[in-house]
Amino acid sequence: MSTDSPRNVMITGAASGIGKAVASALLGDGHRVTVIDINEQSLATAEQELGPHDRVHFVHADITKDADCERAVAESVQRFGSLQVLNNNAGLGMGVVREDGEINHPSIEELTPEIWQTFFNVNCLGPIRMTRAAIGELKTGGWGRIINNTTSYLTMLRVQPYGAIKSALESTSAVWAKELDGSGITVNVVVPGGPTDTPFVRDIGMPRQKMLRPAVMAPPIQWLMKSESDGFTGRRIVAGHWDVTLAPATAAAKVARSIGWPELTGDVIWLG
Repeated sequence: MSTDSPRNVMITGAASGIGKAVASALLGDGHRVTVIDINEQSLATAEQELGPHDRVHFVHADITKDADCERAVAESVQRFGSLQVLNNNAGLGMGVVREDGEINHPSIEELTPEIWQTFFNVNCLGPIRMTRAAIGELKTGGWGRIINNTTSYLTMLRVQPYGAIKSALESTSAVWAKELDGSGITVNVVVPGGPTDTPFVRDIGMPRQKMLRPAVMAPPIQWLMKSESDGFTGRRIVAGHWDVTLAPATAAAKVARSIGWPELTGDVIWLG
């Protein structure tokens, strides 16, 4: 496919925050976007802001349910004819545990197995379900992108359950990148790099004007839509460090590293 070919894109959790900012940017580039969200009120607002538009489709779906994921993919393909890109953006933040969960991190005792399960269902199994539902369509076209939003390593190491479960999605992304290598489908991770001004982030004791803007996530994802990014896989991009004054491939090279923790592979002892 040529660099300027419009792609058919699905973005989960795209009725607000980062997802909506990315959807808006991709629509501006001429792509066709399926906006998926569980919040009907947010979807209605997004439809007013992003539509009416013949290149956007809105789907109310719960990514913790296989049937909803399969229906969302089917609707997107029916509307636009094919699917090339899945951006797993939807997630739960620490404000779900309690209002100040972003700064006063819950303890082992506070986090019940039910809370862990809720976060795991949305932040890890949700992307897995969506990817399983979409992978057949991506393989059919022989060209595709799976883009998973995770979080900073600092958050992974310090914040439970959010960071710990996002680290599971990070390592899953590395496995998928290896499995799909050579298929024409790339798998990459994009993270903001810091607190971002969205409803997802509640009380962190920082003025919202000092936070990253949701649109900071758009430039690297816009570049991944292009054939210029073919072969760029198994990488994580810190969007907050992306330099828009550089050529996109150069910007990507400066802020990308391997997904996961490949430097630790030397610690493995193989017993035979």
